[in-house]
Order: sequence, then structure tokens, then C-alpha cells
Amino acid sequence: MRKSLFLISLALSSAACSQSADEAPASEESALSPAASATAVTKSDAGVEAKAFEFEDDASRNGGTREFAYSWPAAAAREPKLAAQLDAERVRELEAQKADWEKSLVDFPDGCVSCIGRGFDKEWKVVADLPQWLSLSADLYLYTGGAHGMSGKTSLVWDRRGEVGVKGVELFKSPVALETALGVRLCDALNVAREKRRGMKIDPTSGDMFDDCPGIDESAVLVGSSNGETFDRIGIYFGPYVAGSYAEGAYELNFPVTASIIDAVKPQYANAFSVKR
Repeated sequence: MRKSLFLISLALSSAACSQSADEAPASEESALSPAASATAVTKSDAGVEAKAFEFEDDASRNGGTREFAYSWPAAAAREPKLAAQLDAERVRELEAQKADWEKSLVDFPDGCVSCIGRGFDKEWKVVADLPQWLSLSADLYLYTGGAHGMSGKTSLVWDRRGEVGVKGVELFKSPVALETALGVRLCDALNVAREKRRGMKIDPTSGDMFDDCPGIDESAVLVGSSNGETFDRIGIYFGPYVAGSYAEGAYELNFPVTASIIDAVKPQYANAFSVKR
């Protein structure tokens, strides 16, 4: 996928919480290959191949460039209702970008290149593929003109039996319930990662907004698996400007599922989780 316009990499370890190796209680940005690549091909139960989907739509005019890319893996393509939802979002986002770009070409006719550049890239990846559940993450890059774009991450957990998807955080009673279950581990792991990047100790009492500990409501919650049967790993993603400056980039922290985390899960999803062994 081309990134000529994009100023920030989307390689933000999106599937980190599906790692199967033993680990410390929390880690930041673990390296892991995605469970399905952009060219992956699988077969459905009916024997019909389901291929990963990739779409690009670019244009250039009056010195301005518009780039659009949207993709999802073969595992998502195997779920017709899920693929239809993703495709509907693709259409909406492309139409919105085209309209915004056309407006910018009218509003800035005098060669302001940074004013008439647009970029959108959303790439869905598999975090965990379980018998009933498909856990996905999406790396998102958005450029609407100016000095730089913004990157982020979102999650979607697809219930194959019910044919419905929810965000990762919606598996839990509330963001506060999950935050309470993680306890001091969340802030401690974040500060270790911050200190590694900044080369200095973090003072939580400094009053600096980037020394504070963000809440779960400011994050994307990813659910992963090391056993292929249940969710036993949690990923917490803080995007740029949330836990640190833009230059620091994003922070992704990974935690094993514990009994306290399962207590924070909504009853209807409890059977999907197990304590990490």
C-alpha cells in the first residue's frame, strides 16, 4: 500500500495482543506479524475462496493530491455481513473525502499545496481468530491539509453467531470498570514506556498533561488470544497527543487477562474470556 503522502507510519504493532509467547505482565509495542496479510487467501466452509480486500482511489489536480486506501483481511471477507459493513464505511469515507477535496480546490485556488492535499488510509488486521469471535484492529491515517496528518487505531470484535460487531471496550461493563481492573499496572506500564522513549523519569505530580495517566475512555481496547479458543490478552492503545507529544507517537500496552479483568466483562461476553496461563 502506497504511503507517498503519509507522514506517519501506520506500522504500530496493531496485532500485538495476539502474541502467543510467555511475557511479562505488560509490554509496550510488542512485535508480531499480523494474523492475516493483505494478500492472504482462505477458504470458507463452502469451499469458496475468500480473498483479502484492497481498494485505492487517488487523484491529482491543480497541484493537489488526494489519496484513499481501504483494506480488510481474508478472515473478515469470510463474514458476509461484516464485509458489507466495512464496504459501506469505505463508500461513505471515500464520498466524504472527495467532497472535502473538491471544496478545498475551490477555497484555495492559489497554489497552497498543503491546503489541497488529502489522505485516508484504513487497514483492518486480525488480532485474534477464534471459533465464535473475530477480533480486528484498524490502523487509520487521516490527512486533511496542514503540516501533518494524524494516525490512530480502532477495534472491532465480530460475533460470528450473532453476526454483530462491537468495539473492544464495549465487551466490558464500562471503561472505568476495565481501568479499575487493570489498576496501577496500566499507569506503571505506560510510565516505563514513556521513560524509555524520553530518557528521563516521569513525575506523575508534575502537572504536565503528558505525565498524567490517561483513562481507558481515551484509548482503543484490543482483545487477543494466545490459546486460539478464548480472549486472554488485552491491548490498550493510546494515540498521539494522548499519552505523549506528537513526536512520541502512539503507545500500545499489553496485559494478560486476570480474574479481575474477567469480573469487568459484561456477563454476555464472559465465556469468551479466560485467565492467561
